Amino acid sequence: MKICRVVKPLVSTYRIPEFEHKHLQVVQDGSSQLVAVDAIGCKPDDWVICVGSSAAREAAGSKAYPSDLTIVGIIDDWNPEQAG
Repeated sequence: MKICRVVKPLVSTYRIPEFEHKHLQVVQDGSSQLVAVDAIGCKPDDWVICVGSSAAREAAGSKAYPSDLTIVGIIDDWNPEQAG
C-alpha cells in the first residue's frame, strides 16, 4: 500500500471498454505523479491509501480490470511532516 495525495481528476474520453465509467485521479507519490482508479470518490488534496498490482485490479472491481493503482481509502488525519 502507498500513501498518496490526490492532485486532480483525469478525464479520458477515449478508453477501452473495460474501464467502464470508473473515475481516474492523478495522485502524487513523492516526486512522481501517477494515475489511479478512484474506487471511493475522493477529491483534490485528499490524502489517500492506494494499492497496486493484482490488489488494484480486484479493488477496482475485477481481476480482469486493467489497473495497477487503485485508491481504496481516504485518510482522515495525516500530517506528512510528523510521519516517520
